[in-house]
Amino acid sequence: MGDTAMSEYRAIIEWQLAGEFRYETYSRSHSIDFGHGIRVPGNAAAGNIPKTVPASTGVDPEQQFVASLASCHMLWFLHLANRKNFVVQRYVDEASGVLGKNPEGREAMTRVTRRPLVTFSGAPPSAKDHKELHEKAHERCFIANSVRSEIILQPRIA
Repeated sequence: MGDTAMSEYRAIIEWQLAGEFRYETYSRSHSIDFGHGIRVPGNAAAGNIPKTVPASTGVDPEQQFVASLASCHMLWFLHLANRKNFVVQRYVDEASGVLGKNPEGREAMTRVTRRPLVTFSGAPPSAKDHKELHEKAHERCFIANSVRSEIILQPRIA
């Protein structure tokens, strides 16, 4: 994988008022522009939006957080499996995150559970080697190394 020393990554988050700026009605919808023509609709978590706000679609920050951890791990797993000559046919991770109180008593994403199911073509790694690939991917994941949340890994081979 590439040199990450002093790398910088950007996203442009944009929201604009449409109507009155009242808590009960202002839209939480926004756009997340990753550059290169990639724009994703964003929103607040459904449970944090008053029922009086018109419905709109978008990925909330908590989902983005969980997806970032899962995606980073998957990319490292694929890299490491490739280096060990295992052929990954499919990788599906049904990841989930839990909001709770952190040790300081503030709301935080306290736990993320990752459930990667990996399908190999050809000879799959042993259970021990598969677990080691995931452990090494977790150790190498920049996002996992950047957070305090508990990360639970439950890898499976299809």
